[in-house]
Amino acid sequence: MKMKLTVNCFLPYVGSRATADTVARLKESQCVTRIYILHYGTSTIECPKGCEALAVKSLESTETMKAIAKHADSNYVMLHTRPTELRPGLDAIERMAKVAADSRAGMVYADFYKIPSDNGLRQKHQAIDYQLGSLRDDFDFGSVLLFDSQAFVKAVNMSPMRDYCMAGLYDLRLKLSLFATIVHINEYLYTDIETDNRLSGEKQFDYVNPSNRKRQIEAEAACTEHLKAIGAYLAPSFETVDLNVDGFEYEASVIIPVRNRVRTIRDAIGSALSQQCDFKFNVIVIDNHSTDGTTQAIDEFAIDPRLIHITPCRDDLGIGGCWNIAIADPRCGKFAVQLDSDDVYSGSDTLAKIVAKFHEQSCAMVIGSYTLTDFDRNTIPPGIIDHREWTYDNGRNNALRINGLGAPRAFFTPIVRDIKFPNTCYGEDYAMGLSISRHYLIRRIWEPIYLCRRWEGNSDAALSIDQTNANNLYKDRLRTWELQARIAMNKKAL
Repeated sequence: MKMKLTVNCFLPYVGSRATADTVARLKESQCVTRIYILHYGTSTIECPKGCEALAVKSLESTETMKAIAKHADSNYVMLHTRPTELRPGLDAIERMAKVAADSRAGMVYADFYKIPSDNGLRQKHQAIDYQLGSLRDDFDFGSVLLFDSQAFVKAVNMSPMRDYCMAGLYDLRLKLSLFATIVHINEYLYTDIETDNRLSGEKQFDYVNPSNRKRQIEAEAACTEHLKAIGAYLAPSFETVDLNVDGFEYEASVIIPVRNRVRTIRDAIGSALSQQCDFKFNVIVIDNHSTDGTTQAIDEFAIDPRLIHITPCRDDLGIGGCWNIAIADPRCGKFAVQLDSDDVYSGSDTLAKIVAKFHEQSCAMVIGSYTLTDFDRNTIPPGIIDHREWTYDNGRNNALRINGLGAPRAFFTPIVRDIKFPNTCYGEDYAMGLSISRHYLIRRIWEPIYLCRRWEGNSDAALSIDQTNANNLYKDRLRTWELQARIAMNKKAL
């Protein structure tokens, strides 16, 4: 006879009725042995019969992880991480425990259904597979995590042990991944009530919102320790960049890849051509076979000899491919400076400030700061995005945790000609930034020099879950490859 698998469940208190409903559903599972209600100890709660209340300060703190480990006397620990009602599917807890047992996983998570609180329509929500590069602290596991209890306790007790207020669960997950597998069950095993109904374009800037700064600092510390543990950490030592190269007629080029942006391309080109500099520059527009009048709008600027309008011969190019066409062009300047076709520079001195930073710091890449605006250039929350999490000592390590490096991005052309952008329409700039940072110094401009316009035409304004997953999976893959390269580089240096 096979051994019965047992599970201890830990879930946040979400009001007497919703908590009681969740508990009643969990008790339908024959493998659930104990249920603990996590609550903030500042107020009394109505703890459902047969459950035990545990007072905690934060659902994701190290202290809470220790409390769970202390009570983990079953085969598995189930943690519900979202303060909403949970509706497990038929035999869902048993299924998660069985997969965990069969795969010998340290942790499993599953696809799920979600019911948006604003419309009540149930939707499928898929997750993506976990990999070496899944270092984002906001990786979407869903809200139900099932841990092997012994693995959970081992991870909690691993050194270095820091007491995080907000990154305890993140730290535990990273530690657990050092010795156990994390398995994605691609089955819809439960239903959550979704209370954050914002579009993808609104959510994507949460990690740089100043209100989340404390969480980011803690997550950076946890991630840095993890990189050291796997041999991927890079100390602040960089290869020399010699900017004194010949063969460039232009000091700088503004690069604008574009396809079907007739509403915004005139503003972008006008912004680039209005730059006031004491050096020679041009504007290279890579028109990726537009069909909406964008081509004709670009031609309106043909009278200005600084404008270079290129229509590639190829029809299989993404944004990265367009960048490669631009930087390979003999007219490309010594420094290649990004400007998205939706956006504009904040003033006529942006290009001069970027080029000056290159010469001041002898670096391979410069990244500025930007202001989020609406289409009419009115500032919208969270306002200025300056990526203050980037530091000289740890920026290139923390870059493996965050989802972007900022804008505008500018590159020393000989180096990007050597590396080349991946021919994609998403993540190409992040891939380049990671590759450059492995060897070379990246410097920042902390004042906003760019306006990032958010409007319904943005390619990431309202992504489906399938497209969001595809984007996240690709960036995780980029991180995996970069981690592997850094680990190999560190081993070679020994």
